[in-house]
Amino acid sequence: MTGNDRRAGVGTPGTPAARTDPQPPPPGGVLWTIAGDVRALLMLPAAFTMQVAHPAIAAGVDEYSVFRTDPWGRGERSLRSVQLWVYGGEDAAEEGRRVRRLHKDIQGTDTRGRRYHSLDPACYAWVHATGFPVYLYAGRYLLRRFTPAQERQLYREWLQVGRILGLRDRDMPQTIEEYWTYWGRMLAEEIEPTAVARELVATDVPLPRPEGGPLPVRLLLRLTWPVLRAAFLRLRAFVTAGYMPPEARAAIGLEWSPAQERRLRRFSTAVRLLVPLLPERLRYLPIAYRARAAWHAGRG
Repeated sequence: MTGNDRRAGVGTPGTPAARTDPQPPPPGGVLWTIAGDVRALLMLPAAFTMQVAHPAIAAGVDEYSVFRTDPWGRGERSLRSVQLWVYGGEDAAEEGRRVRRLHKDIQGTDTRGRRYHSLDPACYAWVHATGFPVYLYAGRYLLRRFTPAQERQLYREWLQVGRILGLRDRDMPQTIEEYWTYWGRMLAEEIEPTAVARELVATDVPLPRPEGGPLPVRLLLRLTWPVLRAAFLRLRAFVTAGYMPPEARAAIGLEWSPAQERRLRRFSTAVRLLVPLLPERLRYLPIAYRARAAWHAGRG
């Protein structure tokens, strides 16, 4: 339930941002550098799987999400939303309000028989909270190891994104020390191998082929999809488990062997070395690239 699980299109135009609107993280900060990097695409499956390992979130996604029938469209919309929270400027707060509007009717009974509403802070905060540890853990493989000061800055900036999403300060741990206490409690008391989480790491589930793009691409996909589908599902399962913090991996019941770890390190080294060689327009996702270009131009 990351903002685009409902059939909702691109979004509703908003009014100009009010003075009281929360502001996105600052240009030039830690999130500004990493959130729009194409390597972040490899981190998202781990975060989403951690989200749906929460019983209430799993129930909401199972009933309301289109992740089975329109996984590519859902992924594109969710990615656009995340990018706007960080790089959207005055549009960030309106995107946060749009996300909350999409979730206002998502409610039901979770996998433990408890009533839930997707905007309950206990659920909504966990969806947001999963991003921070994945950035830290996966970043060690794909980007760099953050210094303690950078970790604290990243957490402050992630809290700011939470405010854009409508989370109040009392809904989230306000220091990194409090966060790790919260993290341990959630893994011990709430997170479990839900059916939706297991489905996201399965390699034998249906997956519709992408339908967009030029005609030659669509024809090629039609011919090669059985092979590409199998390869994609194996890669998704590999990066989901590999870039998930080990304690979360254990809570969800995902196996991880020394051989897999060696493969992940080889793969990550290749990605870490190759991506910086790309031109910036390919190294950053479109919204991030345009925001970064405008910021650099404004600086002189």
